[in-house]
Amino acid sequence: MQQHSDDARHPRHLRTVTGTLPVSAVRGPALAHEHLVLDLDRAGDGAAVLHAAPHGPAVTEELAQLREEYGLGLVVELTCRGMGRSPHALARISEESGVPVVAATGWYYEPFHPAELDGVGVEELTATLVREIHDGFGDTGIRPGVLGEIGSHGDVPSAAETRVLLASAHAAVATGLSVATHAQLGRGGRAQLELLTSAGLPPHRISLGHQDLLDAPTVHRELAASGAYVAFDTVGKESYQSDTTRLRLLLALVEAGHADRVLLSCDISRHAYLRSEGGQGYGHLFRSFLPRVRAAGVDEDLIDLMTRRNPLRFLTGTDPKES
Repeated sequence: MQQHSDDARHPRHLRTVTGTLPVSAVRGPALAHEHLVLDLDRAGDGAAVLHAAPHGPAVTEELAQLREEYGLGLVVELTCRGMGRSPHALARISEESGVPVVAATGWYYEPFHPAELDGVGVEELTATLVREIHDGFGDTGIRPGVLGEIGSHGDVPSAAETRVLLASAHAAVATGLSVATHAQLGRGGRAQLELLTSAGLPPHRISLGHQDLLDAPTVHRELAASGAYVAFDTVGKESYQSDTTRLRLLLALVEAGHADRVLLSCDISRHAYLRSEGGQGYGHLFRSFLPRVRAAGVDEDLIDLMTRRNPLRFLTGTDPKES
């Protein structure tokens, strides 16, 4: 699984958990923000987890079915440091499902920060990320292909979150990767964008997460106009936001001419969301939401733009205006 040292800077290749993948090989839609293996259990009830065992087989089956039914071409897996990631499990799921997976490095928002962040400055955090990007996860030979999901909560990041955001930007600039954020309940996207760009990261290397949880079309247009990607990445999570509202917000952004800055996904982050447990599953975007988008008049070229070309351009740093 060892990958070429310069693949992160090559605009025509992706780093996946099973090796370097030509962009041209991704011919179907991508899920731009997902979790395949994860542990965010702070309550001790085992709800906010997706463990390699026993949940891995169900995850694998869902992805394989989506590849068969909808041509699923890529999953961007944003489980980072302190979130219970497992590179070996990701590689196994990818190999068995036949769906390429891009893994991540970085840190989530402050309530989930591991002890390794305590009292550590931006320069040292940057070095930690750059080292993992270059050398991989331990001795696995698997290397991250994106920084994410880099988290903050509230309208302004905390001091610790600010250090992480700045370190992520510096590491992205140094290595050629892009940054995907977690903006808790959609808030704080403007502040995240300002911090990341202040460190020299171009807006088109930034995806601002969970914007479909923020009912603020003006903010969405502002973020998209800056050149950043606006992630509608919790599709199907009705307890947070209805898909009817998501659809309205998405259509407003598309009608404003910003379809080239949209990323779509479902952010499956606990086992109850799996179809085997009665949840909406990774395929909710394709089975339920996109048919509604089409019915609202969005054509297939724009669907392909939002679900395939945009994620690839985000990951590789190829600006939509240039391709």
